[in-house]
Order: sequence, then C-alpha cells, then structure tokens
Amino acid sequence: MKIMIRRSPEAGLSIYVPKKDLEEPIVESEHEGLWGGWIRIANGWVLDLPEMAAETTLPITINARKRGDEE
Repeated sequence: MKIMIRRSPEAGLSIYVPKKDLEEPIVESEHEGLWGGWIRIANGWVLDLPEMAAETTLPITINARKRGDEE
C-alpha cells in the first residue's frame, strides 16, 4: 500500500495512508534508521518498509506492506 511518511514537531514521525484516510504516529521501529525493517503505528498495524538510503529526506511516499494482510 502507498503511504506517506513525514516528520512533525508534535507527533515526531507519522504516516498517512491516503486510501484509508488514516494518519497515525509511528510508535516503534525495528531499526533506528527506519528503512529496511518494520514499523508499528499507534493503531497496532505493523508495516514493512523498503530498503532506502539513511539520508532519505522526508516527507516521502513509498510502498509499504502491511503484515498479516494480503493487499
């Protein structure tokens, strides 16, 4: 699914899922650098993120895969 990751002063890192009109903060990540592992968002979803360079700038729209879902 397509998601947008951005950084905001209030929430820190958050994602926006346009198809679901959902915006949630990122509460946990597998790697400190964010890319190439999983993230957990506040509603409990776990998303797998693609490998990207550590210096990738935000905001960015990417394809992520929701674990336990065959979208």
